[in-house]
Parts: sequence; C-alpha cells; structure tokens
Amino acid sequence: MSASFTVNQTSSAPWLTPRGLYVHIPFCAHQCGYCDFAVAVGQDHLIESYLEALGLEIARTAVTAPVDTVFIGGGTPTLLTAGQLARLGRMIRDHFPAAPDLEFSIEANPDSVTPDKVAALADHGVNRVSLGVQSFQSETLRVLDRQHAADHVAPAVEAITRRIPNFSLDFIFGAPGQTPADWEHDLTRGLKLGPSHVSTYGLTYEKGTPLWKRREAGGVIALDETAELTMYTLGKDVLTAAGFEHYEISNFARPGFRSRHNEKYWANEAHHGVGVGAVRYVGGRREHNRRNTKDYIKAVFSGESPTFQAEELPPEERARETLAVQLRRSDGVSRAAFLAQTGFTVEAVAKRRFEPLIAAGLVTDDGDRLQMTFAGKCVGDGVVSKVAWG
Repeated sequence: MSASFTVNQTSSAPWLTPRGLYVHIPFCAHQCGYCDFAVAVGQDHLIESYLEALGLEIARTAVTAPVDTVFIGGGTPTLLTAGQLARLGRMIRDHFPAAPDLEFSIEANPDSVTPDKVAALADHGVNRVSLGVQSFQSETLRVLDRQHAADHVAPAVEAITRRIPNFSLDFIFGAPGQTPADWEHDLTRGLKLGPSHVSTYGLTYEKGTPLWKRREAGGVIALDETAELTMYTLGKDVLTAAGFEHYEISNFARPGFRSRHNEKYWANEAHHGVGVGAVRYVGGRREHNRRNTKDYIKAVFSGESPTFQAEELPPEERARETLAVQLRRSDGVSRAAFLAQTGFTVEAVAKRRFEPLIAAGLVTDDGDRLQMTFAGKCVGDGVVSKVAWG
C-alpha cells in the first residue's frame, strides 16, 4: 500500500485531533531511587511561579475539540496545597471544554492526601485518583526509597473515597529482596481497600537513577528473570480471580473502569501535554517540553515555547509505532481499525513477522485482529519489537 494517508484521515480523527490532556506537576518532597521522571525536589518555593507559567502555557494551547480525559501526573501533584490544587483545576476547566463523560484523574502519594485536598479536587472535577502505593512491605518501601509508610494507605483511601469513589492502586513488583509471598500480600491487602483499577509495574533500573547506581556498585541485587516472571504470573492470577480484566500488559481494571486516558497512549491517539517534561502529540507531530523546572518557567515567561525536541515520523514509521503500542493491549490490533488509522495493512508493516510468534503460542490471529497471549505478555517487549520492527 502507498505510504500516503488515504483512509479516513479527517481532521477530527482521534489520532490527529487531541481529546486528552496531560498536565505535569514536577514537585516532590523526595525523589525515589527508581524514579526517572521530570521532578523538582526541594523547590517548593517555585510552585506559585510554576503554576503561573503553566497557566500561560495552557492559555496558549490551541483547543479544537472537547477533552474527554485529563490526567495530572508528576512528581507528586498532591504535594500542592488545597488552594493550589483548586487553582490548577480552575485553569484546566476554564480553558479546555469538557466532554460530558470526562474522566479526570490525578496521581497522589499516600502521605500527601488530606481531606481538604480531596475536596478541592472533587470540587473542580477530578473523579479518579491513582494512588502510588508501590508496596505494603516496610523493607520493600525502604529499598525503593519511598517515604510513605504502609499505614498511610488506608487513611488516604478513606479520605479519597468520601468524595471520589473511583481510585486505582499502583504497585511495583520485582524489588530486591521481595518474595512471591510479599507480592501476594501486597495485592491481597490492596484488594481489601476496594480499588476499581490496579497497575502492576515490574521494577526497572533506569540508567542514572540512584537505584541503578546502587545496583552497579553492588549495594542491591536485582531479582532474576525467573523470579520476576513468577511474580508477574502471580499478579495476573490474583487479580483476574478477583474479577479484574487484564487489559494491558501492566494494567488491570474492573469492568467499565479502564484508564481511558492511558488507553489513548496505547492506541497512539493525539493528546495535549503541558508542563515540565510533558509530551504532546497533535496532528502526527510529537513535542517534548523541557525537563528542568527553572528553564521551563523562564522560557514560558519569556514568551518562548517550552518545547526542546519535536519529531514527525514518516507515515510507515508512525504505523510501526502504532502497531507496537496497540499490541500491548488485550484488545490487540484490529486490522480494519489499523488500516483506517495508518493507511497501511498490518501485513504491509509487520511483513508476517508475527507468524513464528503465533506458532510459538505468543500471539493469536483470528483474521480480524492480532493479540498477545499471556505467554506473549510475559515477554511483551520482545514480542512487540519483533512484530513491529523485526
């Protein structure tokens, strides 16, 4: 098929016109050892200036359609005061028209949640909270360099659910010294709190992070792949037995409670992005904001774009990227939808590289869509890479 876009490429298509918004709040009381996000530690004195700069970037953002998802991430957004969170909520709602079924999420740490902050968030439209639990084990929290304690979680959930019933719990598995029994305890204790969504992330050692440096120096010993696979399988078994749908490699939801915002990323659809380190994807062009908070504030106040990097992939490369991210989903890759979105058939992009993976039981193909099996998800990065790029 020709590389040109000829199928259903209207300006209102969700892969061209953003209907989601990501807002980054970089401030943290402490940087966790595994964290590689754009964060600002010990810079709380910049919060007011940052919110002013963020308001300017928001005001300069062209909006062509109502948003149906908003996600405030960090950093630790709930480090802000109730008044600052209310200010942030007003900025977002005043500039971005909201669809009637808006999903409005925010990340939170258990030790920074208070009833007045939850009230401010709920009063300004937030209806979903993603709580960074990571573990209920004191030793695992210590190894991960988390500052909250396990006993902070239940009071945080109680405060959240008084106003915002829909909440997700985020966990990390595969930490040094963690056992399958520890991991099962984390999940079981978390499920008792009644979440609608659970994310389970295998620990990664991002180069340059404190935890990576400790591993390189022999201060911690990473678990082997067999142990990580055991925990991943255990997580799937516990959560699916509890009625959760395994709808993406690392994500589980009760029926009707998938993260619709994150599903936009996994569909490779357009989205707005504002704030330090934020990424926006509009009309096929992906732009990355500066990752340093002071540089971001200075650029915005000077009337400059906070963008430091941009790319617009050729059509076939964009199709490969779309194939890669969509394959992560339990829904897999619909041939008809893929053709409509990219202008390419799956076969034109994947060149039947998926056939050996089907024979190995890692991928299924019913003629309509390609989907990874659970065995495929266990080696998901390798499967995705093989199908999309060979």
